[in-house]
Amino acid sequence: MSNRILLRGGHVLSMDPGIGDLSQGDVLIEDGKITAVEREIGADADVLDMSGRIVIPGFVDTHRHTWEASIRNVAPDATLDDYFVDILDTFAPLYTPEDVYAANLAGSLECLNAGITTLVDWSHINNTPGHPDAAIQGLKESGIRAQYAYGSANTSLADYWFESRIAIPGDDVRRIRDTHFSSDDGLLTMALATRGPGFCVDDVVTAEWALARELDIPITVHVAMGRLAGRFGMVKHLNDLGLLGPDTTYVHCCYLHEDEWRMVADSGGTVSIAPQVEVQMGHGWPPVMKAVEYGLRPSLSVDVVTTVPGDMFTQIRAAFGAERARVNADCWKANMPVPDTMLTARQMLEIATCNGAHVAGLEQRTGSLTPGKRADVVAIDATALNIAPVHDPAAAVTLSADVSNVETVIVDGVIHKRDGRLVADSDRARRLVQESRERLLAAKEAKSAA
Repeated sequence: MSNRILLRGGHVLSMDPGIGDLSQGDVLIEDGKITAVEREIGADADVLDMSGRIVIPGFVDTHRHTWEASIRNVAPDATLDDYFVDILDTFAPLYTPEDVYAANLAGSLECLNAGITTLVDWSHINNTPGHPDAAIQGLKESGIRAQYAYGSANTSLADYWFESRIAIPGDDVRRIRDTHFSSDDGLLTMALATRGPGFCVDDVVTAEWALARELDIPITVHVAMGRLAGRFGMVKHLNDLGLLGPDTTYVHCCYLHEDEWRMVADSGGTVSIAPQVEVQMGHGWPPVMKAVEYGLRPSLSVDVVTTVPGDMFTQIRAAFGAERARVNADCWKANMPVPDTMLTARQMLEIATCNGAHVAGLEQRTGSLTPGKRADVVAIDATALNIAPVHDPAAAVTLSADVSNVETVIVDGVIHKRDGRLVADSDRARRLVQESRERLLAAKEAKSAA
């Protein structure tokens, strides 16, 4: 017998051009798949009343260091330079597999609670072979759709981030691929999170790119951010090494040269932007419209909860506000009207959903409410005082809603949040991440005293 859920009578923003918006519509889910999106559907199903709700595809976060949930807000005023010392050289070496498991479980549930149904977990905390297994277990138990991006260890800033000669261990990456990701059809898929040129010597860079391509997994790399990496010319260097390709996501991109933007676009690469981190920590201006100008489809990411909030609403508004502020200032200085290409609230919803799925390599499965795709769906309570009355549903989501308005969250047809409450053992996850916090702080104090 099939498992059917009918979302009835919501304002549906499908993000599918062929379906469009339905001011009152139904979404039918059967065995984890969207089977119909229509104005009215009659079906024998578990009916969820969506009246007064805005129904959207789940948000996609294309780059988050989920392991840092245990040390949330530990570096609220940090710059990027501070982050390398305060987090990667101080806390990261202290992490045990148990800490990674607790953080990934709690961090993934945090995503689900906020309407993020797909996550790229940029996991550069693989200090022992037990660390990646623990990270994947946390993701798996949460029920989120995720791409686990296997990264380097972080036991020494000098060893791993300054012309590093230590490559990600190929044998362990192969073990993780064989053990956890023998199929690419599951809720969890795999990528390689590589540090790239400038941070690593060329032999390490080419070895890691070759490893990813041997295993047929995508690559994700930070480029062109802050005072250091902004001057590396990383994309040009990758091009000189013959490594550019459509399998690579470039994170941040704040200081890419014009020729590097063209290289990314011509090679079929994708872009992830972390706007709140970028404006707050000194990475540079979030290059949303620059990516669009080159025909790319930029996505959004949270990056680090050590310093910024972990929800997509924050990222949407940071990108929207920063980009429009930059253009407005330029136009004022030049005494000219603003262009017609200014970002819109509707574009931001597209960037946070279908663009994210595109960047994560999952557009055939998620990112829009399209029959045949997997059922990753979020319902926003539009009767709340911070949203009502609704004039523009897309703007209501991108400019007014917050985590408290995320009422229903469905991933792969499974309800993970209902009536505003997570369907999960949140108390256990909170306890585990609290215990991890205490353990890490004690280890840091002991290390300082030694």
